[in-house]
Amino acid sequence: MRASRLVSILLLLQTRGRMTARELADRLEVSVRTIYRDVESLHSAGIPLYGDAGPNGGYQLLAGYRTRLTGLTGDEAESLFLAGLPGPAAELGLGAVVTAAQLKLMAALPVELRDRAGRIQERFHLDAPTWYRDQEPATHLPAVADAVWNERVIQIRYRRWKAPQEVDRRLEPYGLVVKAGRWYLVARSGDRVRTYRVSQILALHPLPEHFARPGGFDLAAYWQAYLADFEERLRRGEAVVRLSPRGLELLGNLMTPGVVAAARASAEPPDAEGWTRVTVPIESVGHATGEFLRLGDEAEVVAPDELRRAVAATAAAVARRYHRDAIRPAGA
Repeated sequence: MRASRLVSILLLLQTRGRMTARELADRLEVSVRTIYRDVESLHSAGIPLYGDAGPNGGYQLLAGYRTRLTGLTGDEAESLFLAGLPGPAAELGLGAVVTAAQLKLMAALPVELRDRAGRIQERFHLDAPTWYRDQEPATHLPAVADAVWNERVIQIRYRRWKAPQEVDRRLEPYGLVVKAGRWYLVARSGDRVRTYRVSQILALHPLPEHFARPGGFDLAAYWQAYLADFEERLRRGEAVVRLSPRGLELLGNLMTPGVVAAARASAEPPDAEGWTRVTVPIESVGHATGEFLRLGDEAEVVAPDELRRAVAATAAAVARRYHRDAIRPAGA
């Protein structure tokens, strides 16, 4: 375990450059004191590693030093083939590059590891898009990716949901995220970092100027914070609902993970009829009406009254529609 951590420290410093003891400790999930001991061990082993104190300090390898650690364990080789996203890579125009890289890796592996990696590809396939959705066109994705990679400013015309729907934006593109088959651009516009759906970019023009990417910007951390904020803004109210045992089962298949988690956390003991009362977040009365009607007669909205009336009115209108069809003479 310690040997693996020492190797990880070397590889982190080799790929990232200067890192503080705290950054190394957080990345490797150990204490800062452990990092100090590990650095001393690396020094004793003759590794040209030095550290600087102060606000801009940290550990760094001597310029030009590179490790010669080229061996892979079986688990590491397998993980490389599980980590691939062939669909998104192809959309970025990198499909052939990924294929070539995998072929080179396979050729470099010992026979035993090559066989294990081959079995992984035969038995596991990652399909990122969700069910029942056509592939979303992202015409400007290659140009966006090029701007992200080369830290180049772009001018776009963007279609959004609120008025005015079409707007012009000057962006400093920080990164791309693919979620459920959809591509999102994270970019600075003015003094704020925002998220843009790549498929909604109507026109794109690369500008001659470049920008300096903030050194401390963490794309993964930004995305997690963005999702949390989006979920909080999306759910503006609450509803109290009674669910039958079947309704509870359907909830996991028909509702979002946030709603399901809230239902489980708030579930009261079943009543005399075996139904369970839960409290869940809702976006709006109109949206929630359609969501709860998907559960049919396995759910009953208790509150708020506005939502209960809306569900009742919609259900009554549906019943009237089908009742008229039932009593209409054949051929009428």
